[in-house]
Amino acid sequence: MPKRKSSSSNKRKKSFWFTTIVGLFIVLAIVFFSFSFIKNQLVTEDLSKILEQGWNAYKADKPNFNGGLAMQVLTPKGDYFMSTGMEKGMNNSYRFRTASVSKTFTAAAIMLLQQKGLLNIDDKITDDIPNTTNPYLPETEDYNVPYKNEITIKMLLMHRAGIWDVSNNNVPMNTFSSDKPYVGQSYLRYMEQYDPNHTFTFDELTGVVARNQLSFFRPGSAYHYSDTGYSMLGKIIERVSQKSYAQYIKEALLVPNGLTSTMVVVDGSDQDLPGPFAKGYDWADGEIVEVTRSNMSPHVAEGSVMTTPRDLALWAKKLFTGKAGLTKDTVAKMMDACTSTGGVSTTAGEYGLGLLCSKNGYGHNGAHEGYLSNMVYNPKTGVSYVIFTNIWNCQTCATDLESIKGELKTMDEITSLVLQKLGY
Repeated sequence: MPKRKSSSSNKRKKSFWFTTIVGLFIVLAIVFFSFSFIKNQLVTEDLSKILEQGWNAYKADKPNFNGGLAMQVLTPKGDYFMSTGMEKGMNNSYRFRTASVSKTFTAAAIMLLQQKGLLNIDDKITDDIPNTTNPYLPETEDYNVPYKNEITIKMLLMHRAGIWDVSNNNVPMNTFSSDKPYVGQSYLRYMEQYDPNHTFTFDELTGVVARNQLSFFRPGSAYHYSDTGYSMLGKIIERVSQKSYAQYIKEALLVPNGLTSTMVVVDGSDQDLPGPFAKGYDWADGEIVEVTRSNMSPHVAEGSVMTTPRDLALWAKKLFTGKAGLTKDTVAKMMDACTSTGGVSTTAGEYGLGLLCSKNGYGHNGAHEGYLSNMVYNPKTGVSYVIFTNIWNCQTCATDLESIKGELKTMDEITSLVLQKLGY
């Protein structure tokens, strides 16, 4: 009668084969990830060459053009970061000023409050906040803007409320402004000449519009980009959420989405970018000026967010795929609202609820002295990207924005080449 194999022997064999199979899987995993890493590195090198060649061609006739270009791309096939002409060691964790890309955070906050039933974007700004006896905006002189009884929250989101823009216009002479010391000047520059660290407030900025009875047009009749309209949205967020704008954005959008390197600047004396950061420059006629430090308090809710390429590209991906706290239905409303601006804007062909709409997808661009950026998500390809430069071509800044428009065009052309290389 044959002897039976001991149970301990069987266990040893099973253990041997289990260990062998696990080891094989580990080796295969290492090989796979090593191959993926090497492939990613090779692709990144090719993309970096596209950035370098395009940027070098652009700055070839611009002596002392001391700035660069950086781009973060998130795709279903892999993620890529490349830069040229930036600080040594530049990576996707370097901060920069996003300027008007900040409006996507304000719009998302408004839509999140609507999603929770705490406001209705079709309400007038003079209506009461749901389930309260408090209006969306204070019944004070600072908010007595022209046509206030006709303005809806949705009009503010879409730049169709006719709110005069304090940030980008000098205060014109009229019956109400004739006795003001800042008439004919930029209110922001006027205040900063006396106190460079002055902290501007929503009440103050809207108050300039209200006290001087300034307006672009009757609400709903046209399109005109207005930073001050977004300052009013910031105030609405504060009154509805009963938190400061910065606190609500942080708690509702930044922390839940892992945007750990993103922050909202509010105080006028908080003018430095936390390191690591890309220094900002202005260039004209061969002269370069560093403009990294800046009072961002006039731009809260419309342009004061500073972040990194990694965080911002992730924000675009999460927001437009319905994974940032807003449902897909809510995000669809933001995108479906896109309508033509009538060709009157230099920043948009179509604008929705706090976002630009183009053939490349949905997102926003931004321009603050020393920084130009563009954030886009394309739902057809699943690609999100952020591209930014840390220098303004200010050759024509004294008279118009043509030199900056040319720089933005170059950035768009380089972006197209990068996406084509990736097969999108």
